[in-house]
Amino acid sequence: MRIDVLIYVLVMALTTYLIRMLPMTLFRKKIKSRFAKSFFYYIPYAVLAAMTLPAILYSTEGIYSALAGLAVAVVLSFCNCSLIVVSVAACVAAFLVGLF
Repeated sequence: MRIDVLIYVLVMALTTYLIRMLPMTLFRKKIKSRFAKSFFYYIPYAVLAAMTLPAILYSTEGIYSALAGLAVAVVLSFCNCSLIVVSVAACVAAFLVGLF
């Protein structure tokens, strides 16, 4: 194995370890700040949206079919439909708009 690959793996292992270890060492007491609590509460949703939205917009050949699928998914999710209904309807909408 080349030495540079080993160094890359070690740096990534150290980075992953630090990301997981630092919050446990820095926040020993219960967090009382309302701002910090709300900030940490919404981080997973923001990260998921940041990873998912570009994938949705570039998932089809045309932007209009991707936007149609996204619009259908947003409307159905606000109507409290189940995940399978939302995903199937969004796929069908993107497919139908892609046909035209």
